Amino acid sequence: MNTVGELLRQWRHRRRLSQLDLAIAADVSARHVSLVETGRSNPSAEMVLRLADQLDVPLRDRNRLLLAAGFAPRYAERSLDGEALSAAREALGRVISAHEPYPAVVFDRRWDIVMTNRAVRPFFARVAPELLRPPVNFARLGLDPRGFAPHIVNLAEVRAVFRTRIARQLAVAPDARLTALYEELLGDEPGEAAARRGASDVVIPMIFRFDGRELRLFSTITTFGTPLDITLDEVAVESYYPADDETAAYFAEPAGGSPAR
Repeated sequence: MNTVGELLRQWRHRRRLSQLDLAIAADVSARHVSLVETGRSNPSAEMVLRLADQLDVPLRDRNRLLLAAGFAPRYAERSLDGEALSAAREALGRVISAHEPYPAVVFDRRWDIVMTNRAVRPFFARVAPELLRPPVNFARLGLDPRGFAPHIVNLAEVRAVFRTRIARQLAVAPDARLTALYEELLGDEPGEAAARRGASDVVIPMIFRFDGRELRLFSTITTFGTPLDITLDEVAVESYYPADDETAAYFAEPAGGSPAR
């Protein structure tokens, strides 16, 4: 098992900071950072958390740092379905319901879907049943040939967006299961490159083709501010918006422009 000093050094290298950079940010001496990393000084729990804060270490990994330093974890990981997170769960439900008639999805750090609004459900009719067995993975739904991939016009661009997002996520906080998902769905393919879009686009849309109609959607990401619970630290809401009038009109139709009809 790695010592707290070794773990902190790994996080510092991940963030591409020198010991001096970290020391200045944390308002401690560079010598103290060096002593902690080499195991010649035993940091207090407060010092571990101060350094972790400057290194932008996720809450789950802050607990690991504390355990490695001989302290109890500080951050709980409660179920989103439990009483303790009922207010947060209600807030998420309100956010995605208010976004209707447009789709919105809540997913966790491994891209497993936690919640959806009603506008998402008709799209699932296009997906192979085995992909809808829990846990339903958002990335797999989008990129697997049994999922949305055959219906995405600009699949190379969408794959490139997923590749960038998950690669950045892994750089921030490595995870074996997420790495396996990345290798399964996003390994480099010869000849595949995301073409640059025209200057008229300000974001890269996801372009679906259903029943001869094209839907152009772009998305925004919402996360909890300053969470103290691991579950809340790791969930995000992806909300989709129409990128043109035709797509907006589609969702304004009766039954939400259901692609399954």
